[in-house]
Amino acid sequence: MIKFENITKIYPAGTESDEIVALEDVSFEIKKGEFILIVGRSGAGKTTLLKLLLAEEKPTNGKITFEDQDIHKIKSHHLPELRKRIGSVFQDYKLLSSKNAFENVAYALEVVGANDEEIKRDVPKVLEIVGLKERAFNFPKELSGGEKQRAAIARALIHRPNVILADEPTGNLDPYNSADIIQLLLKINKMGTTVILATHDRDIINTLKKRVITLDKGRVVKDEEKGKFIL
Repeated sequence: MIKFENITKIYPAGTESDEIVALEDVSFEIKKGEFILIVGRSGAGKTTLLKLLLAEEKPTNGKITFEDQDIHKIKSHHLPELRKRIGSVFQDYKLLSSKNAFENVAYALEVVGANDEEIKRDVPKVLEIVGLKERAFNFPKELSGGEKQRAAIARALIHRPNVILADEPTGNLDPYNSADIIQLLLKINKMGTTVILATHDRDIINTLKKRVITLDKGRVVKDEEKGKFIL
């Protein structure tokens, strides 16, 4: 489903010696329906890897394919379609403070031209999946951290993506809410969606017993089924 082939990403600087090598010769494959953990210290290359998959960045060398399509050969006006198939969840939620939970999720449909009927039909279904049905009309300032992240996940789910990318989604949450968000991601995975979770949380990594791809200084140093925290 997803294939990274010899991916290197270098951020140029003033001189060659100051260049930042974010990823170096990274190769791996992800099958449809997998739940993958991308782990590593801060600066190991996790976020860069996810940005490349979303075509927000281009690799210096190498090739990334998604469903047999070279991501970085997609023309810019077709990128919104790619990003409908790959939903994103972030540590800082990225919710619009002036919109309630329902409106935040609906906005993701509005920007791609969905009509009122589609919004009224689909948004409540997704809010129910993430457990926010009763909080649909609360604004972000009225939601707990865990509820904000649920709203962000609902927004990522609204296009029925093939893949969910979650970049440190529990980074701002307490252990109780972190556990709830991980259980929600597992639920989504069981529904058939591929989940790629970037984290450095030892407890999450060791508890899930899922495939773990470990990055260190931009290189893949381990790729294990039922992997453990080794940093």
